[in-house]
Amino acid sequence: MKKLIILATIALTLMFSGCTQETQNKIGRSIQNWTGTDGVLDIYMGDKLVKRFIKIDKLSTAEATQGNNPRTYRYGYGVLDSNQNLKVDAGEKKLYFEISDYSTSYIFYDNPGAEK
Repeated sequence: MKKLIILATIALTLMFSGCTQETQNKIGRSIQNWTGTDGVLDIYMGDKLVKRFIKIDKLSTAEATQGNNPRTYRYGYGVLDSNQNLKVDAGEKKLYFEISDYSTSYIFYDNPGAEK
């Protein structure tokens, strides 16, 4: 059994190292989606925090419907944290959101207070 695990690990390592960086990123995002994350998206206007989304599993870059160019926005699903306390409170619901890569000042990070 131990030999089988070692062989499987070596095979996966070789397969993963032969992929392009973009393919590795896509595989990494897929694994992250399976395991889940507790991301936080803070949106700023100047130096003021104006919106916060929590419980985000990922931010995705929109793909063009024709061609290979990515679009200029990112999107995801998260709970709108109205009182910005990093907790889901009564009445706070999960929403779809989009943010511009050009004009939106934002920070996306893992919730430091989340239980792991």
